[in-house]
Amino acid sequence: MGPERRILAFGDSLFAGYNVASEDSYPAKLEAALRGRGVNARVVNAGVSGDTTAAGLQRLTFTLDAQEEKPDLFILELGGNDLLRGIQPGQTRQNIETMLAELQRREIPVLLMGMRAPPNFGEFQADFDALYPELARQYGTELVPFFLDSIYTKPELIQDDRVHPTAEGIETLVGATVGAVKLALPEEPAG
Repeated sequence: MGPERRILAFGDSLFAGYNVASEDSYPAKLEAALRGRGVNARVVNAGVSGDTTAAGLQRLTFTLDAQEEKPDLFILELGGNDLLRGIQPGQTRQNIETMLAELQRREIPVLLMGMRAPPNFGEFQADFDALYPELARQYGTELVPFFLDSIYTKPELIQDDRVHPTAEGIETLVGATVGAVKLALPEEPAG
């Protein structure tokens, strides 16, 4: 299966596995899916429920410094809580940009999980929706344009809070994104 590929899944409750068993969290299911595709992946779950981009920025350096080895890939999934709290898109952009700059400085490849604002958010929506593709281009990171795309029109895959995916919803998310994660992993060094 090749050398172990370390992936750090850094996000909010969508990674932490809100209201599902830890083995049903996105990082746990992603690890299983990658292994099923022949990638010797170890996905570390660094998801914290309720995290905004500001909170993520505060814990980024500590989280990176706490890793035994530099991750082969860093998956950044934050912004949903900024949206729910009405934080200005400019602030969200600045926080994500600061994180991307730090990851770039450390030479850690990034897969950015994009978010989208609901269509009734007016001007706010356009600013928020644009920040993920713009930052991915600016920092040369891989991008999943809208992380929840595969489930957001399927209420049966979303918990009663109408925000968090069910265990089955997480399976669907993994199925929709595992290809992008595999592509974002750098080539294995020739041994």
